[in-house]
Amino acid sequence: MRKLNHALLAGALALACASCTAEKEANYQVIPLPQEVSLTQGNPFKLNENVLIAYPENNALLQRNAEFLSEYIQQATNYAPKTKAIAAGEQVKNAIVLGLDPGIANKEGYVLTTTPEGISINGQTENGVFYGIQTLRKSIPAEAKGATILIPAGEIKDEPRFSYRGMHLDVGRHFFPKEFIKKYIDLLALHNMNTFHWHLTEDQGWRIEIKKYPKLTEIGSQRSRTVIGKNTQEYDNTPYGGFYTQEEAKEIVKYAQERYITVIPEVDLPGHMLAALAAYPELGCTGGPYEVCPRWGVFEDVLCIGNDKTMQFLEDVMSEIIEIFPSEYVHIGGDEAPRDRWKECPKCQARIKAEGLKADKNHTAEDRLQSYCMTRIEKFLNSKGRRIIGWDEILEGDVAPNATVMSWRGASGGIKAAQMGHDVIMTPNTYCYFDYYQTADTKDEPLGIGGYVPIEKVYSLDPTFDLNEKQKKHIIGAQANLWTEYITTTEHVEYMVLPRMVALAEVQWTQPEKKDFKDFTKRLARLMKFYQRDGFNYAKHVFDLKVDFTPDVAKKAVVVTLSTIDDAPIYYTLDGTEPTTASLKYTEPVAITETADFQAVVIRPEGKSKVVNKRISFNKATYCPIELTFQPSEKYKFGGAITLVDGMKGNDSYATGAWLGFVGGDVEAIIDLGQETEIKRVATNAIVDMSAWIMGSTGLVVSVSDDNKEFREVAVKDIPAETNIDKKGVENYETTFGPVKARYVKVVIKRSPALPKGHAGEGKAAYMFIDEIEVD
Repeated sequence: MRKLNHALLAGALALACASCTAEKEANYQVIPLPQEVSLTQGNPFKLNENVLIAYPENNALLQRNAEFLSEYIQQATNYAPKTKAIAAGEQVKNAIVLGLDPGIANKEGYVLTTTPEGISINGQTENGVFYGIQTLRKSIPAEAKGATILIPAGEIKDEPRFSYRGMHLDVGRHFFPKEFIKKYIDLLALHNMNTFHWHLTEDQGWRIEIKKYPKLTEIGSQRSRTVIGKNTQEYDNTPYGGFYTQEEAKEIVKYAQERYITVIPEVDLPGHMLAALAAYPELGCTGGPYEVCPRWGVFEDVLCIGNDKTMQFLEDVMSEIIEIFPSEYVHIGGDEAPRDRWKECPKCQARIKAEGLKADKNHTAEDRLQSYCMTRIEKFLNSKGRRIIGWDEILEGDVAPNATVMSWRGASGGIKAAQMGHDVIMTPNTYCYFDYYQTADTKDEPLGIGGYVPIEKVYSLDPTFDLNEKQKKHIIGAQANLWTEYITTTEHVEYMVLPRMVALAEVQWTQPEKKDFKDFTKRLARLMKFYQRDGFNYAKHVFDLKVDFTPDVAKKAVVVTLSTIDDAPIYYTLDGTEPTTASLKYTEPVAITETADFQAVVIRPEGKSKVVNKRISFNKATYCPIELTFQPSEKYKFGGAITLVDGMKGNDSYATGAWLGFVGGDVEAIIDLGQETEIKRVATNAIVDMSAWIMGSTGLVVSVSDDNKEFREVAVKDIPAETNIDKKGVENYETTFGPVKARYVKVVIKRSPALPKGHAGEGKAAYMFIDEIEVD
């Protein structure tokens, strides 16, 4: 009998444990964070295969929402709850009930209420219900096969901050198949986004069928070759192309509509039109011949605005575009349209004269010609019930009166447009260009266009910053852009947008006072399990060791602060050896006051992180007072002049904050060594990236002084100007001289006067990025 009782007890315990493992808890700590979550002390609702998803009868949209929810639950649990239409007033138990509530203020807002008996998700519209479904979907563990999900009792009241929540994809440079575009749209839905900006035309390829102009796809969608790497002189000589038929585009539009996502097409004009000109050369100022462009960049050949055939072409194209895309907005570009051809074109000059387009102190007559083009297309689209969006270059001239401005060159264009009363979508490249690198350590990264936009930077964006309350109302939303010059595969697309898309989602949806990056990273870890489950190629930089090297001038030290999102143990060394668990354990910021080879690593049970290493070199100028007589560009001033004497050299990425960027003048720095000191060498570094219009120095001049008034020249070194238009790398310059004693050292670093012959910006001013001035 005793044995039987033991057996029964063991069996009961086994069943109890099986029951425990078969239950998993949901968590409302999702992304984007809802505006208001109120939990009660009630028992949770148990979601299992017996739960019903109910929706009002005769509501096809909520029926589809119910089917989506069932599918989402199945992805996590392997069981798909049944869906059922119910009559008004009909009560159902053990169910998730979808419904409409006109009392909810925001058309995309929702209220999600959970009790032990069931869940209700109500929205003012079906859109709002869909976003409630996304919150419920993300609260369920990504992997819960066969489990009962315990969903906490309580109420969520939620609505988006912005009505426009977008993501962009460029298919002009590289083409991506229809099925991937649908997958991309699914990602937008997961992140509560409601707009897909589809960049369809480029110099390198026309991607949408226009039936009246068949050569646009017969010729314009195919390039004969593609440049290798960062605009080298080498080509792969492999034909490349692809386009979407109108039926395929309509299929994608419908797919997006089902997920409450609007597809906004972009036909970029009057620049970035070489593919169209290759198909119809009579639309250009010179008549060609033109080639579907095999290189990346900005090119002089644009549409001829003086040609009536060109304007008819644009209206014809737009007529077919609006038949395919029912969106309120059509994006007509307007960016990077050089005026060179128009200045020489008789037809364009005749148009300028006929329309009375005049230059003034701010704009040329050719600027007005671009405005004429944009305004004319806007009027045409307005007559068809549509509105235009243009890049912020459309502000250069008489901006089309009803245009919505997409601000990409920082936020200044958007601020200016909002102040003028235009609606604005913020897409500043310094926060929202996902073709920029995600990490400053780029040596193991897939090729990117340059720049540096980590996930923290994306998260820190406030689209309404620096605006008053009236102007803030014109900021209708934010968007990130993915340009694909160097992004050739769908896997690379995923890597560049994930997980930065998550940070953008919270910018778009959540009120700024509720944003907290540390809390965000904890919630991000949960969402990344969805990416893992669904096979997305997401970047994992967020798990890397975060390192901050901060100059402390008073202590003449570099203060190193280390952190991880999960507070995992960190170990470091100062002698260049790789850290182990036997090395120094990080507990507080480390002050480094002498030359060191710093290395640090996170050691988790599953293994080591990537090792962070930094050479910190002290010389006679390190942390001495430094004064610049010519200031860096506002965009690239970063930490200021101290950056040049902080003991840390930058890598080959100019946008990391380790370099100061100058344009329009030589760099002149005066360093106070503190006391009379013997010196005989001065050195510095410049980054060269010709594709980014960045050149090195053409000379060094060193002078010394005892009183910071009278200087005497001790060294002059001339450096040949760079002529290789493909050059990229870090250049080191130094000059030595006979030992001299002085307190003050003046270093002049001469800039390159202009971009060289053959460069896309030939004759124009180049940037010069300088780091670390060494004095020995």
